[in-house]
Amino acid sequence: MTHIYYVECNRTHASDFVIDVPVGYHWLLVMTKTPAEFWVDGTLQQYPAHSAILYRPQQKVYYKACADEFTNDWLRFETKEPYITETSLPLGVPFSLNDPIFCHKLMELLTIEHNYDRDYKRSSIDYLLRLLFNKLLESNIQTKLTPQYYNLLQLRNAIQNNPNDYWTVQKMAEQLMISPGYLQTMYKKAFGVTCMEDVIESRISLAKEHLSHSTDSVTEIAFRCGYQNVEHFIRQFKKVTGVTPNQFRSS
Repeated sequence: MTHIYYVECNRTHASDFVIDVPVGYHWLLVMTKTPAEFWVDGTLQQYPAHSAILYRPQQKVYYKACADEFTNDWLRFETKEPYITETSLPLGVPFSLNDPIFCHKLMELLTIEHNYDRDYKRSSIDYLLRLLFNKLLESNIQTKLTPQYYNLLQLRNAIQNNPNDYWTVQKMAEQLMISPGYLQTMYKKAFGVTCMEDVIESRISLAKEHLSHSTDSVTEIAFRCGYQNVEHFIRQFKKVTGVTPNQFRSS
């Protein structure tokens, strides 16, 4: 089991902020939202926003602000859990988070669970920590992430959460203030699919849900899923699934 001493989200400090602990007492996880400088391999090095660093007990801890302010989430704890004590994550070396929004949400939930005495507090904290460390492991195996990646990730989240919106490549490119061609190239490189393929997949997934669990007509479902033309919806649905919407509903 893991014991949390302190956890904090969205902690903001001034430009002169410094943490200097020559010998750390416990495990410490820091996730930045702004650029910061960390002591790594005997030198002070600058790392971008959305970096994470895990320190083991008795390890030197030194990091500081390198902009007008420093904002981070952090967690100080002790544990005997092998998924942490035997982790393959680098210790004392920052790495980029591939889904900082999700990781931040997990830290928010950990903060809530830590601050309130609830019946399932220990098990809830354990589940959240395991999920957080899974996300950290996923991040660590990623290649170096560019600042543009995080804008693309926000766009992808918006698409998947609101597939019924009027999505076009031009509209998405304007939101990110880049050219449509560059958007399509970077999106495919980041996620393995094009932005419009993501739109279509999200719309068809939503349509399947309506077809399976509602009595709405195919026309009503088409409009709810962002299609202005029901014939176009039927053609696209069959292209993706191999059956028409009515055939899918019947099966």
